[in-house]
This record gives sequence, C-alpha cells and structure tokens, in this order.
Amino acid sequence: MKAQALQRASYGWVVVLCAFTLMFVGFGAAYSFAAFFRAFQAEFGASRAQVSLVFSLCAFLYFLLGAPGGMLADRYGTRRVALTGVAFLVAGLVAASYARSVEVLYLTYSIGLGIGIGLSYVPSVGAVQPWFEKRRVLASGIAVSGIGAANLLAPPLAAWWIETLGWRGAYLALAAGTLLLGGAAAAAIRNRPAGHARATDGMTLHAAVRSRNFWVLYVTLTLAGFGCFVPLVHIAPYAVDAGHAESFGIWLVSLIGVGSLVGRFASGGIADRVGSLRSLALFYLGMALMLLLWWSSTAAAPLVVMAIGFGICYGGFVATFPSVVMELFGARSVSGIIGCIYTAAGIGTLFGPPVAGAAFDATGSYSLPILGAAALALIGAAGVRLLRARSR
Repeated sequence: MKAQALQRASYGWVVVLCAFTLMFVGFGAAYSFAAFFRAFQAEFGASRAQVSLVFSLCAFLYFLLGAPGGMLADRYGTRRVALTGVAFLVAGLVAASYARSVEVLYLTYSIGLGIGIGLSYVPSVGAVQPWFEKRRVLASGIAVSGIGAANLLAPPLAAWWIETLGWRGAYLALAAGTLLLGGAAAAAIRNRPAGHARATDGMTLHAAVRSRNFWVLYVTLTLAGFGCFVPLVHIAPYAVDAGHAESFGIWLVSLIGVGSLVGRFASGGIADRVGSLRSLALFYLGMALMLLLWWSSTAAAPLVVMAIGFGICYGGFVATFPSVVMELFGARSVSGIIGCIYTAAGIGTLFGPPVAGAAFDATGSYSLPILGAAALALIGAAGVRLLRARSR
C-alpha cells in the first residue's frame, strides 16, 4: 500500500515534466513571434498593428479556449485533450509556412496555435494541481517554467533558423520539434486517480462562476492582462526604433524569458512567506513598475533591467495564479475554473498588442499604451485585496 502511494506521488513529478514540455513547445512556437515580426512586415508590407494582430488573435484564442479545454480535461482526461492540442499546433505551424498574406497567417498561425495551446496549456496546468499538497506552488512553478524556458530559448533559435532556412523553413522546423517533444509529453501525462479524496474537494465550476471571488479574480486578471504581452511583441521593434541592433531587441525578449524562469521558481518561496494572494498582488504591482521603467527608457541598461524585472513579475504571477485558484475554489473542477478565468487574460491580450501597434502607427510613439497598461496593472494589484480565502 505504501509502495503504491509512493509510486503515485512520484508520478506527480512526471506529470510536472510533461506539463513543462507541453508549455515549452506550445509557447515556444508562440513567443518566437518576435523573431518573425520584421520578416512579416517585409514579406507582406503590413503595418505593426496588422502584424501584432497575428499574435494577439492566437493568444486570445488560447485564453478563450482554455475554459472548454479545461472542462474537456476534467471530463475526458488530460491526455486525450493534450494530444489533440499538439495536433493543432503542428498543423498550424506547417500551414503558416505556406502563407502568402498576413490574412492567411490569421487563418493558419493564429487559429492553429490558438486552438493547440488552448487544448494543452490549461489542461496540463490543471492536471498538476491535485497531485500535490505541500509543494503545490513549487510544482506549479516548475510546470509553468516551460513558458519561461520557451520565452528564453525560442526567439534566438527561431532567429537562427530564419537566417539559415528562411521564415517558412523556420516554421517547419518548429513543427517538427513540436511533434516530437509535444507528442511524447501529451502521451505520458495523466490525471490523479479519482479515488484520492482531495480530487473531489472544492466547488463545482457552476458554483465558482456564481461566487464573488471568481469575478474579482476575473476583473483583476483582465486589467493586468492588457500589459502582459505588449513587451513580448513590441519591445524588439521599440529597441530598433531607439537605435539598437535588431539582435539586441530579440535578446531583450529572451531576457524576459530569463526573468520569467526566475519568477516561476521564486514564486513558491514568496508565496510561503506572504501567502498566494499577496504574492499575486505583488507581482501585478511589479509588472506596473517595470512598464513605467520601459516608458522612461531608451538606453540599453534600463531596458535590460526592465526586461528581466518584467519577466520575473510576469513569470511569478503565472506560477502563482493556479495555486490561488486552487486555494479559493479547491480541486474539484480546477481545470475548468482556471480555463474560464484565463479568458480574462485573453481579453487583455486581444487588445493590448494591436492597440500598442496602432498607437505607434498613428503617433510614432509607444508612450500612451505603455502608460495605460501600467495604470491598469496597478488597479489590478489593488483589486486582489478584495479576494477572500475559502473556508475549509
């Protein structure tokens, strides 16, 4: 009996590794977008707003589809849903490599990757939660550090592939890696056996949606979400506009990934000291401060500090968020609840990068969207104080 319990506990870390890998390949394909930005402008003669919309539609879809993806995982198991997600990722990348206009990228890259990440991200995050009790934040942090690793490694790797294979060949290379790594991880991931008592503890999705905590968490994430992806899409062209080399701009995106990895691993220790809810508010506040630093900076050193600091805060809040959901609502419908709340981030992501691009196209400056995103993140940080811990 003890041996069986130990085997189940140890398989939880296999689930963490699988979730890490699924997020690495999915978000690696998405976050490499910064390396393709100027290639798309040159190839299709598109504006910054039009190119930004390729990524924003993708991100909006994967946040929107996180809810049905999570509910499908709760009902049919994470493995089946994640395998379907990997299939969409591969198909989207392959189809995008044949695009002849930015509109075709909307139909291939945006939809394929949006559905693929939506069916793999939330289900894999949700699958990790019931396997752990004392080390849940650490396990979540390690799992979602796959996003930070993707943010760190995918942009320079994609830039190298673009230089050697062209942007179309680079997408085919990404598709091959996604099929191999993502397919193996999706096949190995599994949910905690239903017989475990903790797996049925907590609120149903229906009850959670009717609660005050759900909507407070939803609104605060919407507000903070406006600024989450603006740096990932626009800091590289911003750096070029400021007189830096294009390679420096792509390096800044990778530095966000470095900070993100630090934030995801550090989030567990911070949450242990101050609690998950306070940690979430602190990370929102840190994002706002880093956006203000970006607004005031064009020199290399402060941009490097901003990229690392923003990554730490962004990675920290992403790692803390699933544990906050678990703390507030319990394990019973955790994947579905996480997915529903993540649609809030999709709203911010849909509007944030395109609005920033449109503002630049109209004024030649990113000042207004950066300041607006910082102000909304500050309001989101203040709103976290309205959340109330679940009675046990």
